Amino acid sequence: MEAVDLALCLAVDVSASVDFDEFGLMVGGLAEAFRQERIIAAATAGPRGAIAVALLFWSSRQELAVPWIRVAGAEAGHALADAIDNSPRLPAPGATALGPGMAAGLGLLGRFGGRAERLVMDVSGDGRHNLGRPPGPVRDIGVDAGITINGLAVLNEEPDLLAHYESEVIGGPGAFAMSCADYADFAEAIQRKLFREIRGGMVA
Repeated sequence: MEAVDLALCLAVDVSASVDFDEFGLMVGGLAEAFRQERIIAAATAGPRGAIAVALLFWSSRQELAVPWIRVAGAEAGHALADAIDNSPRLPAPGATALGPGMAAGLGLLGRFGGRAERLVMDVSGDGRHNLGRPPGPVRDIGVDAGITINGLAVLNEEPDLLAHYESEVIGGPGAFAMSCADYADFAEAIQRKLFREIRGGMVA
């Protein structure tokens, strides 16, 4: 793959707390974001004029839903959106294994087959970690490797989830966490989040 300004792993919770309607709202919101002119403009504004995006689903196990796609314009953005829209719910619903999900995302970024000026993992979910290795030490491994980890906490199940993301999930240069009330608000929130993390250190 040609060099990109950003390699972005979207690490998405598909555990048992996410029903199929919520899954549809979440995936549909992600797909719609990459059809937006503002997001495409941000993706192509850097020196290399492109970003790369992959989609990872996680629960008790993790699956790559969409492999790396280089977005260098509207056509590629729409192709990514279609791939996200068409992604099946791959893992069998299970526990909220946030730490293992983050570890899988870090591995995906570590295996990125090109040069990226920035490596970012975008973690979204609606519950605290409850299975496997805890997220905090995984986050620290990513930060030590130069990866920024951002979070979007969906508060429909746990109204104080944002604090868990702020203390245990996010880290690295410019890291931030956001929240949305429920999955009906996910599309608007993920667009704001993606714009912010794609722009990164670039002058607005």
